[in-house]
Amino acid sequence: MIVYLAAFETLKRYYEKPIDNVYFLSSFFEHKGKRGEIDDYICGDKHILDSGAYSTFKNIDQAKKMDWDDYVNKYISFIKKTGQRLFFELDIDAIVGLDKVEYYRKKIEDTVGIQPIPVWHASRKWDYFEYMCENYPYVSLGTTMANKQGKLIRKNPNVLKQFIHTAHKNGCKIHGLGFTDTSLLHELKFDSVDSTTWISGARYGQVYQFDGAKMVHITPPKGMRATDHKIVNTRNFEEWVKFQKYALKNL
Repeated sequence: MIVYLAAFETLKRYYEKPIDNVYFLSSFFEHKGKRGEIDDYICGDKHILDSGAYSTFKNIDQAKKMDWDDYVNKYISFIKKTGQRLFFELDIDAIVGLDKVEYYRKKIEDTVGIQPIPVWHASRKWDYFEYMCENYPYVSLGTTMANKQGKLIRKNPNVLKQFIHTAHKNGCKIHGLGFTDTSLLHELKFDSVDSTTWISGARYGQVYQFDGAKMVHITPPKGMRATDHKIVNTRNFEEWVKFQKYALKNL
């Protein structure tokens, strides 16, 4: 299993050690406003690109006003410029509807020559997941914790196993978006997952450690927090890289 580490942009400005063998997920939303050269890790074969569309969901009304045609065109240009081989569709069903999502997905495929990874949400229903598995070499499960059905799916290993089994039965790979409960990944045979959990050191003061099979964290006593986020994030990142290497060989 590949465990892609997301949000490296928060660390890269002061991280000086080699990252050639680290698997990363980054978001087009992180890069679209930048000018100049693209970092090497984004163009490498250990990188998977998210559309960044979910970042707009913080304000649905604002998201509905966005020029999504322009966003898709810029996403396509970035994919071609950086030579991406693995990238997700714009799973913005809640904003533009599934028909338009499918239109954008097909436009990206026709322009780039590679099928985007479709992202299943509970609103698409089970039949659509089966359709995805029958028509795409890589699918992903992105059910949000923001609704009741999403919470039930994400917290139920037996349900998740059914998704994974269906994907593998159809000969396609499956990615678990944000599925990084390392105590469960031994039984959930995703082909890949991603995580931003390592940056919780800066958010909540948690310190992570790889115990040889899973990640464990130490939460500071109430009222106390880590003061140097650089040190905490660096340590947490390196511990998660250890788990990433373990997962490649053992999960």
